[in-house]
Amino acid sequence: MSIDIAAFQASLEAATPPTGISHALQALWYDARGDWATAHQYAQEQDDRDGAWVHAYLHRREGDDANAGYWYRRAGRPFPTQTLAEEWQTIAAALTAIR
Repeated sequence: MSIDIAAFQASLEAATPPTGISHALQALWYDARGDWATAHQYAQEQDDRDGAWVHAYLHRREGDDANAGYWYRRAGRPFPTQTLAEEWQTIAAALTAIR
């Protein structure tokens, strides 16, 4: 299932994430709802560059820059200089874009 960024952001008001979205997007959904542990679990379940990118972001949010750096490298991305909120938006926009 594909979802656009507006629908994904609107879904944050729902009790559960949209069905059929990737584990990486589910991780971002739970993170936005303040559930870091569940977000981390979903990020770990997606073993590709998107999953690694979300995993990196979550460790950066946690304050574990060394672990985040490892995951950014796995994702093929530089360590970001933007705020966490900006990075969340960047990742969400990229993962909801039609590929």
